[in-house]
Amino acid sequence: MFNIEEELKKLPARPGVYIMHDERDEIIYVGKAISLKNRVRQYFQSSRNKSVKIEQMVERIRRFEYIVTDSELEALVLECNLIKEHRPKYNTMLKDDKSYPFIKVTLGEEFPRVLFARRMKKDKSRYFGPYTSAGAVKDTIDLIKKLYKLRSCQRNLPRDIGKERPCLYYHIGQCNAPCQGKISKEEYRKSIDEALEFLNGNHAPVLEMLQKKMEEAAEQMEFETAAECRDLINSINQVAQRQKITHGDGEDKDVLALAVDGSDAVVQVFFIRGGKMIGREHFYLRVAPHDPKSVILGSFIKQYYAGTPFVPRELMLETEIEEQDIIETWLGEKRGQRVYLRVPKKGTKEKLVEMAHENASIVLRQDRERIKREEGRTIGAVHEIEKLLGIERAMRMEAFDISNINGFESVGSMIVYEKGKPKRSDYRKFKIKSVQGPNDYASMEEVLTRRFTHGLQEREELAQKGLGNEMGSFSRFPDLLMMDGGRGQVNIALGVLERLGISIPVCGMVKDDFHRTRGIYFNNEELPIDVHSEAFKLVTRIQDEAHRFAIEYHRSLRSKQQVHSILDDIPGIGPARRKALLRTFKSPEAIRDATLEQLSHAPSMNARSAQQVYDFFHSPDLPEKMTVTEED
Repeated sequence: MFNIEEELKKLPARPGVYIMHDERDEIIYVGKAISLKNRVRQYFQSSRNKSVKIEQMVERIRRFEYIVTDSELEALVLECNLIKEHRPKYNTMLKDDKSYPFIKVTLGEEFPRVLFARRMKKDKSRYFGPYTSAGAVKDTIDLIKKLYKLRSCQRNLPRDIGKERPCLYYHIGQCNAPCQGKISKEEYRKSIDEALEFLNGNHAPVLEMLQKKMEEAAEQMEFETAAECRDLINSINQVAQRQKITHGDGEDKDVLALAVDGSDAVVQVFFIRGGKMIGREHFYLRVAPHDPKSVILGSFIKQYYAGTPFVPRELMLETEIEEQDIIETWLGEKRGQRVYLRVPKKGTKEKLVEMAHENASIVLRQDRERIKREEGRTIGAVHEIEKLLGIERAMRMEAFDISNINGFESVGSMIVYEKGKPKRSDYRKFKIKSVQGPNDYASMEEVLTRRFTHGLQEREELAQKGLGNEMGSFSRFPDLLMMDGGRGQVNIALGVLERLGISIPVCGMVKDDFHRTRGIYFNNEELPIDVHSEAFKLVTRIQDEAHRFAIEYHRSLRSKQQVHSILDDIPGIGPARRKALLRTFKSPEAIRDATLEQLSHAPSMNARSAQQVYDFFHSPDLPEKMTVTEED
């Protein structure tokens, strides 16, 4: 159980991002902090200054997690990435999808330029950033152009050399005029290399030069020049805050680092997708006390990527692993193209691996006991179920349930648990189409047939596109199918799978007379299960979740039926016009009794829509007695 008071005491006084979860483990808020210790504790302190929204959010928090970064800038950019990825309920979402600025060096050109950019693209250019100050970026670009006399024009060089006169920048000594052939490609490239060195962090020579120039100008009372130098120094210092949360290559990567303490270990995995870090996950391991990191990390990679549907192009590792070539080949076959395992030795990639290691160490040091308990509730419970049923794997489980009231609006639910945790992005709802009345067996047969037929079709479509290694929510089949019921529901599922040529183990979650989970029905027998075991608790959670999800969907459909108005049946009349008619005429009966002219003069109406309403209410098929529920 997550104890908020105890976990607050463990927060480090470091910059980072904090992530709030509700009782369903959904992310409801993401924030950044200069000091995680101070910022997160504020949420749980009694204060009259909290907004209503924050108070409502705090009431829903059941646990929190955090990622430590090296600077506030890294925390800010990571916060932005996580908000865009998870879209938490209590975060303010930007409609314009504002992005942070980059410095772009167009290395794909023979005479490269240094430009301001808002987006990274998969081109031959090199990107630096993102940065938080657009003004500082523009000042720095201007300084680089002046220092290294780089071109600003959009001419196609060398094709256009000598075709036009040189621009003003050449005449004021701020460009070497490659457009006139006054500098060779090799000499120009040396200037670009010096600019890249500056952007890579070697600012000392330039800062020293500007500092000296500023002091000399101040001594000579040239205060305007001194102020310009001061502003340039400030801009460079802002841009100098390097961060590693976003990468210019736009590739998919996983970053893996390991912390070990005796027989306990934690592997931290950072997920970088499209060049942006969008999340992390950590895994607790039991290891032999003297196992080297190379063995532990290699073993983890084989187990973890054997069970995940997606393999990124690159794994950035903390240390070399055993059998690296073989594992690279295996991952490449699983992905469908080559996969690289690399140990960064310098630059932002090395710093990112160090950050992953630091977070793994914090998790191991502070959260060891809680992670052990969590592993027992999730992965441990899955292994207990595997052992009970005698199957090799149950990492992905799908459970189904049917909900109706005397056959009214029958619906089916499909929920997914992966590694003992709900995967809500893969939940699906089914509105029963072919069954009339309260027939749960026939309804379940329809739901399962639709689910697996859709999955087979999706697999075939992906294979035709050469994407056989990609998996959607339907094309990825479960390791274990869990039915809400006993022999009857299990046999329905087995029949559907056999008819479709699919082999998946199926078990039933059996309840007693008090509607409480009693055991598991598998291979034509009911298996007893220890009610105190983690396996029993996981089965109960799955059964309750499937039931909850089905009832929630059924309730939403019933509520829609209950607010149905006869105005909904008028062809061509949308919600805006329906509401305008009700505001004007106050009731459906008054709308029915209105003349064509009165209808045409109502707000939002025109001659055509007025005729549609008039014809509808004067149709001989309209019931004399209208039973309606007015809209708000």
